Amino acid sequence: MPKMKTHKGTKRRVRLTATGKVRYKRSFTGHLMSGKTGKRVRKGRKPSYLSGALAKRIREALGG
Repeated sequence: MPKMKTHKGTKRRVRLTATGKVRYKRSFTGHLMSGKTGKRVRKGRKPSYLSGALAKRIREALGG
């Protein structure tokens, strides 16, 4: 059976932490920030983390 290939789109969008968590950049934080609340803007600066079944699928897509 051939090796699993890394999903390149996923590789560009997420990173795995040392403990295996999936870290990603929150969406809707690129521009047009004046119409968004301050709380939403501040929250967008920090990276977000995934857990559960979706994180497991992403780890598999990354070959991990």
